Amino acid sequence: QVQLVESGGGLVQAGGSLRLSCAASGRTFSSYDMGWFRQAPGKEREFVARIRWSGVFTYYADSVKGRFTISRDNAKNTVYLQMNSLKPEDTAVYYCAAESTRVPGKFDSWGQGTQVTVSS
Repeated sequence: QVQLVESGGGLVQAGGSLRLSCAASGRTFSSYDMGWFRQAPGKEREFVARIRWSGVFTYYADSVKGRFTISRDNAKNTVYLQMNSLKPEDTAVYYCAAESTRVPGKFDSWGQGTQVTVSS
């Protein structure tokens, strides 16, 4: 199992930027994919972005493509989410997640979440 701790959330005006960080421990960081998800009030948790273990390949939800960038530093056991041109609809609790060792492609380790609030 891997332990994940997010940081970097906060309150920002529409059009602003934030960078989220997620520090991982407990498993060789460079051996698994990482992802970011978010959950807005009254809505289900949704996928935001994913980065392969090597950092070479990234995937994004259509709603954030071109505005958000996921990256990772395997030497620091940390994954990042750079969020630019933020919109009020980006308001949510953001979670980082680690890929399962038992079911490839599935995320089964989650951080505690960090709140992002975008004011209009």
